[in-house]
Amino acid sequence: MSEIEIQLKKGVLGLCVLALLSRGDSYAYEIASRMADAVDMGEGTIYPLMRRMQSEGLVATYLEESPSGPSRKYYRITETGRSRLADQVTEWRGFTAAVDGLIQAADTTGGTTGTATTTDPQAPLQEGESSHEA
Repeated sequence: MSEIEIQLKKGVLGLCVLALLSRGDSYAYEIASRMADAVDMGEGTIYPLMRRMQSEGLVATYLEESPSGPSRKYYRITETGRSRLADQVTEWRGFTAAVDGLIQAADTTGGTTGTATTTDPQAPLQEGESSHEA
């Protein structure tokens, strides 16, 4: 796994957990299993993340009897968590749109390196660019 992939995953795990919990309450193992399937997250990552999210007031817990053993600790998203989720979704969509724009620009230039030019008259001039049109 590349370093960028690891860092990207670390940065969005909380967002992913909040998104899952916005659909319904769940226990940590179930969250970990769903995250492992979706983003290849290791099971050991979920427990410290859930403790941190609980201490930040993003999730709350309750115990529920399990038909197959001891009671399970369930997590539910709080109003603070819903607000954080909405903010993070907005930020994520803006971020991914910006990255997609950069990637598409690279694709349209044939992936060449060097100085790309822009046709946006509002874009700031880069060092060495002239404000005069040729």
